Amino acid sequence: QVQLVESGGGLVQPGGSLRLSCAASGSIFSINAMGWYRQAPGKQRELVAAITFGGTTNYADSVKGRFTISRDNAKNTVYLQMNSLKPEDTAVYYCAADSRATIRPRGSWGQGTQVTVSS
Repeated sequence: QVQLVESGGGLVQPGGSLRLSCAASGSIFSINAMGWYRQAPGKQRELVAAITFGGTTNYADSVKGRFTISRDNAKNTVYLQMNSLKPEDTAVYYCAADSRATIRPRGSWGQGTQVTVSS
């Protein structure tokens, strides 16, 4: 079992920045991919960004050039630096982890952290 705890969400004005963190504990030796998903009201959960243990990254087209995912394997933590935030980035952001190179629904999920972009 892997436990994931997110932090860093909040309210920010359009054009602002936020940094999300997600710390993993438990069976951390089993983790390969870690990533961030988001779900806005009335919409399906979608991939924002993911990173493998080796550092290969994958981003949603809507966040490329604005968001950066990184991880510190020694600290079992993944980060999401979000710049140039837009109102459409407003959502609950979930951290996820999987033993494979891609994150599956059966992987481990955090409880979510709210990000609100509004003036």
